[in-house]
Amino acid sequence: MSESFMQYTTSEGDRWDLIAYKYYGDATMIDKLILANPNLSLAEEFKANLTIYIPIIHAKKTAQEDMPPWLR
Repeated sequence: MSESFMQYTTSEGDRWDLIAYKYYGDATMIDKLILANPNLSLAEEFKANLTIYIPIIHAKKTAQEDMPPWLR
């Protein structure tokens, strides 16, 4: 697998959406977490001390000239 991962150890009551928001700033990115952790259930809440693999997503670089003037 060519992707890089970080490991996260759950706390009691963690959820997919909370973890996605914590690492990606977007709770809707749970699909990436679920795909990286096929051994975990789609439970509403996790028990403490489970290991979850967090795929590292690299931001796409944008050329300066392709950016709108207010972002340059």
